[in-house]
Amino acid sequence: MSAKIGSETESEQPANKASAGPTGHACIQEYLKTLDSSPGVYRMLDAQNRVLYVGKARNLKARVSNYARPSGHTVRIARMIRETVSMMFLTTRTETEALLLEQNLIKQLKPKYNVLLRDDKSFPNILVAKDHDFPQIKKHRGARKEKGSYFGPFASAGAVNRVLNQLQKAFLLRNCSDAMFSSRTRPCLLYQIKRCSAPCTGQISVEEYAEAVRDAERFLSGRSTKVQEELAEQMQAASDAMEFERAAGLRDRIRALTSVQTAQGINPRGVAEADVIALHMDSGQACVQVFFIRAHQNWGNKDFYPRVGADVSPAEVMEAFLGQFYDNKEPPRQLILSDGIENADLMVEALSEKAGHKVEILVPQRGEKLELVSGALRNARESLARRMSESATQTKLLQGLAEAFGLDGAPQRIEVYDNSHIQGTNAVGAMIVAGPEGFMKNQYRKFNIRGDDLTPGDDFGMMKEVLTRRFTRLLKEDPDRDKGLWPDLLLIDGGAGQVSAVYEIMEEYGVEDIPMVGVAKGIDRDAGKEEFHRPGESAFALRHNDPVLYFVQRLRDEAHRFAIGTHRAKRAKSMSANPLDDIAGVGATRKRALLAHFGSAKAVSRANLADLKAVEGISDALAEMIYGYFHEKG
Repeated sequence: MSAKIGSETESEQPANKASAGPTGHACIQEYLKTLDSSPGVYRMLDAQNRVLYVGKARNLKARVSNYARPSGHTVRIARMIRETVSMMFLTTRTETEALLLEQNLIKQLKPKYNVLLRDDKSFPNILVAKDHDFPQIKKHRGARKEKGSYFGPFASAGAVNRVLNQLQKAFLLRNCSDAMFSSRTRPCLLYQIKRCSAPCTGQISVEEYAEAVRDAERFLSGRSTKVQEELAEQMQAASDAMEFERAAGLRDRIRALTSVQTAQGINPRGVAEADVIALHMDSGQACVQVFFIRAHQNWGNKDFYPRVGADVSPAEVMEAFLGQFYDNKEPPRQLILSDGIENADLMVEALSEKAGHKVEILVPQRGEKLELVSGALRNARESLARRMSESATQTKLLQGLAEAFGLDGAPQRIEVYDNSHIQGTNAVGAMIVAGPEGFMKNQYRKFNIRGDDLTPGDDFGMMKEVLTRRFTRLLKEDPDRDKGLWPDLLLIDGGAGQVSAVYEIMEEYGVEDIPMVGVAKGIDRDAGKEEFHRPGESAFALRHNDPVLYFVQRLRDEAHRFAIGTHRAKRAKSMSANPLDDIAGVGATRKRALLAHFGSAKAVSRANLADLKAVEGISDALAEMIYGYFHEKG
């Protein structure tokens, strides 16, 4: 969601004066003199000009005056007021714009005292593409720019893949790319195992394939009963005509559709399109469970763990979640909530404007909708209990890690590095990140090794390059180390040599104060006999059954897994790369013509200009372009 700001007024004391001037209640009282009753958004800042809190107001003067009172605040709000040394204000035309702007700023600035949705990735959809005579069915994530029918969202890629798998069995729709489709001369394996009708080689007519596409869309739109009834009638007719092979195929398609419905578990009759959102809070932590109901079918659920405080109300958490969650997603026609929100009218108006249709917000008290919320709430309660248990274990492990490695305190951000290559080719470096909540996968990074002067297989040189690039970026993005981007501990896969190489880089960049440990395999390279190396100190080991040792092994193994996966993806891409793909004007048809004429891309690269001009479909100008491309490359 985005807000258009009608008019802007910004009031902020300069940082050097703010620290010397009034703070807390007195500071806020000064700002009241400049405010009127306009709707808008306010920001509270500390002595370093960091945003502490972003809030919205129907009436800025009335809302801010509440903070000027010396008493009557929760512990969290009282602490925030004490830290406030300046404020900023943005007025908007309407209260709805203020709501939208508030959520945008919270996502951008991540203020310390706001409820913050930390996991905000987009969700996958199923797309039936409509830019081809034989439409492709596939998974889609991101903006809906391709022409076709979209069905979703689904809670995860796994949920989409399961449905796609069964839909291919049921409707035999292709999932190959257009380029692969146009290059086929005989049916692929999917046709042999009855997962595709092979339109690429004319095994099915355009009309018959279009009927299958319509059936698939009807099923995804919730008209599954009608589709299954028609398939059952066709199966019976085939059986009566003693076409038993065809009847068996139709039976398998019915089973595939039934399998999809069974896997969905919940298929409400009275709810066609809704997100069921339940919130459970315990000990200053929260879990929000979201079930996606579309076309009377459950398309999966996902849990979220927004950052909250101990004294935040369920209504505040739910409202913040809705605003941030639907900022980059289209809301359904109904939101079925476990807890009401304070500004329901504003939220309905904002979401309806974004969706282009009426959006209802419901807090059910009885019936099927209440059953849906109760199920989601049970999932939220169980998920939060598991997370809190895992978090307690993780806290103990981090404390044990601090004791084992002599750290000042339990690390909040651990970065683990590893390299992967085959005799120096397709070399990549990998960084994984872990903290109090486990692996932080949205912080993982890969590094394509660029060093042309590196000896193939030079692990020391590769690690130096990776850390050089990492520290260069950190010094640029967070020079004061106050944004939480810097690690509290570096773990390096390697022994004394690796540690020495990395420490040189750390000294060069002036960051040698960051604790760094090398993890070496030890005797016989057996797990459990790891040796740990620190700059200027003797190697040491941990007890064989020490939980901290197992924790370090998991960190190292995760880094190794990520590095290997990144390397394999890079290698696969390089193996499948075709130099013809990089030439402007050479599309799938012309590429096929060139390969058919010469036999291989390598032969095309060696062809003279006259031979290139002789290929059907290749103009003189394009032949010269192709010849020039390979001539310059050579």
